[in-house]
Amino acid sequence: MTHFGAMRSPREVIFGSGQRKALGLVAKRLGRRALVVTDQRLAGDADFLAMVMDLQASGLAVRIESGTLPDVPVPATLLAADAAREFAADVVIGVGGGSCLDMAKCIALLLSHGGQPQDYYGELKVPGPVLPVIAVPTTAGTGSEVTPVAVLSDNERTLKVGISSPYLIPMVAICDPELTLTCPATLTAIAGADALTHAIEAFTAARREVTPGLTQDRVFIGKNTLSDQYALTAISLLWKGLEAVCADGKNLVARSQVMQGAMFAGLAFGVAGTAAAHAIQYPVGAVTHTAHGAGVACLMPWVMQWNRPVIGAELEQMAAVMSLPNGAAVIPAIAALFARIGIPPTLAQLGLVEDQLDWVADQACGIERLIQNNPRPLDRSDMRKLVQAAYSGVADVMQGAEVA
Repeated sequence: MTHFGAMRSPREVIFGSGQRKALGLVAKRLGRRALVVTDQRLAGDADFLAMVMDLQASGLAVRIESGTLPDVPVPATLLAADAAREFAADVVIGVGGGSCLDMAKCIALLLSHGGQPQDYYGELKVPGPVLPVIAVPTTAGTGSEVTPVAVLSDNERTLKVGISSPYLIPMVAICDPELTLTCPATLTAIAGADALTHAIEAFTAARREVTPGLTQDRVFIGKNTLSDQYALTAISLLWKGLEAVCADGKNLVARSQVMQGAMFAGLAFGVAGTAAAHAIQYPVGAVTHTAHGAGVACLMPWVMQWNRPVIGAELEQMAAVMSLPNGAAVIPAIAALFARIGIPPTLAQLGLVEDQLDWVADQACGIERLIQNNPRPLDRSDMRKLVQAAYSGVADVMQGAEVA
């Protein structure tokens, strides 16, 4: 084993029931003028309004930006940043699901460096620190509260785009599982499955050659000893809590396990990166208009099956934290869990049509950052077989490709 690792995280992570009530105390250490970013639904929520009152009682001037839309359209970020510029915020607070947190990151970036989101697409394009961001998630899935990524939708592009930079990692993450108690069962399942996929892909990612510049030249550096610890912890917590919380949304213990698991998964993939399941989901999501978490979770068992010849050691380690007898039991167990919580088992059931498979394979292969992070290489022919298997539900179509 190579004893090499990297860790990138918020300066402070506060986790626990009731910890949202620390927001005012945290924020007043970072600034005096708080731009609070959320969506229209949460803007009228009692917990949200209580947090705003807490900020005001702590002496902060508050402006609320409640225009966050799903998938964070680029024009919305520009409008919000322009509208907030005169307020002169010195701290940005994101409250909500992954879209709200990504919107907060993007607004902090635009207020700090100007320009348009397009100027920063890709990795390491952000030129320096942004306004301090406090992330307060109300769902347990994306891990955006601890990651260096903001994902947006751009009408000029078919697929979603991302801005990736360590400067986008929130300064503080306040993770209060009580804020997820009202999250609907379907959204809980999709978000939690997304988190488990993050953890699995980070844990099984390709291991890169270690050089002195690796951590400085890339945001996502592949599998390493530190990300592995986060990923395994996330897998254990999500395996324990996800099905339970889908069955009983008021189960605070399970809510806590899933939220903590999502956070640890974010810490893992925020440095290790994700791989083929995410690469395939981007085009699948573009044509099916289905939730990201449902897509990556649908794909995960099929990608694991493709990678199985080269991830034997990781499967054994996963089996240990999942209390399964051996590594061979892991992939069927993950697939069964996803089925029980309502994740479609095939791309056909997700809504993809067969004549789109070639296009999906082409587009997925083009996302080289993710494909190169997959532990088992995938050329165009292999990708087409993998996509066909995930569509038809027949793993045999992946047979015949040699292990690289």
